[in-house]
Amino acid sequence: MDHQIPSVAQRAFIDEEEDNLFELFYDDQGSIPGTLIIEPDATPSTIELIDYNVTNKISIKLSMPEECIPYLDTESVSWVDVAGLGSEDILQRMGKVFNLHPILIEDVVNVPQRPKVDEYDEQLLIISQMVMPKPNYSGFWIEQVSLILGKHYLLTVQEEPERDCFDQVRDRIRTDKGNIRKQGADYLTYTLLDAIIDGFFPVLEAYGERIEELEDEVVMNPSKSTLEKIYRLRRELLALRRCIWPQRDAINILIRDGSSLISDEVKIYMRDCYDHTVQVMDMVETYRELTSGLMDVYLSSVSNKMNEIMKLLTVISSIFIPLTFIAGVYGMNFNTSTSPLNMPELDWYWGYPLCWLLMIGVSGCLVYFFWKRGWFKDHSTLEE
Repeated sequence: MDHQIPSVAQRAFIDEEEDNLFELFYDDQGSIPGTLIIEPDATPSTIELIDYNVTNKISIKLSMPEECIPYLDTESVSWVDVAGLGSEDILQRMGKVFNLHPILIEDVVNVPQRPKVDEYDEQLLIISQMVMPKPNYSGFWIEQVSLILGKHYLLTVQEEPERDCFDQVRDRIRTDKGNIRKQGADYLTYTLLDAIIDGFFPVLEAYGERIEELEDEVVMNPSKSTLEKIYRLRRELLALRRCIWPQRDAINILIRDGSSLISDEVKIYMRDCYDHTVQVMDMVETYRELTSGLMDVYLSSVSNKMNEIMKLLTVISSIFIPLTFIAGVYGMNFNTSTSPLNMPELDWYWGYPLCWLLMIGVSGCLVYFFWKRGWFKDHSTLEE
């Protein structure tokens, strides 16, 4: 029963799962800066515009990037959301409409990038990692979200159009809930970043439940599948740590270094967002320590189970060894007529019953001895 390390097949399966969580795509060596790498299976790009001020709100779907130009010249806040990275033409034209630097477009399109903050002439690029729980909390998706902040607009670029954590923000704009429509584009940026950070908490809550279930399984019934679950859990928590750790540094840069595009009032809100990232990091580190502890408990449980099995086998062997000796001695069938020293018990009328009584008596004495030592009690407790 060697469960200390996963098999080669298990390692291959788990490594494949980790690669699906965090695939890395790199530019070809020697490519021109600003080259866009469009994956063949990338989702076609869609554009949604939400333009609002204190009194009015407009939400429309755009077919071409140029349709948002009239809204960019107004004092209202324009939120342009591009979902999907599969349309190079739309992405290039969007770069011309917003006068984006080629390196900026490359960072947005060639995913994944490390969460960071880059400041350009009249724009601020914020790259963040968003996590979304899978159905039945069987894991999570990682998706890059790029936020390009201008004076009166915010351009967001997502990898997939089907899922994000911005529905509550859209609902607040639509219903004029809170003061979001009284604030500028920098406050909208904070709101989206806060929604991204808050999206970590449901995922971590699910992992807390999984760890509790694994604790019971490790103590009560450890098996090879338990080790695989622990190993996969550690890898997934590592992927979460890779997402949140640089994200904290990026938000800290927004607070510490500041930008002319972010007001002092919004910086105060950013501090709350920073506190949430620290809280998420603490939870991730706590769960990683618990998972490492589960590995130790698993190894101890397997070792204890092995010791109890060996103890039971020792008891059985200790009982049958003297019985085997007695049966072997009386199974030699010496001829008693040749010599009185050749096992006279073979001619006794009660020889056979006496032999059985001897063996039963020896077995009973050994069982009583082991019972007094508490060996049977320890084994029954383990089985329960």
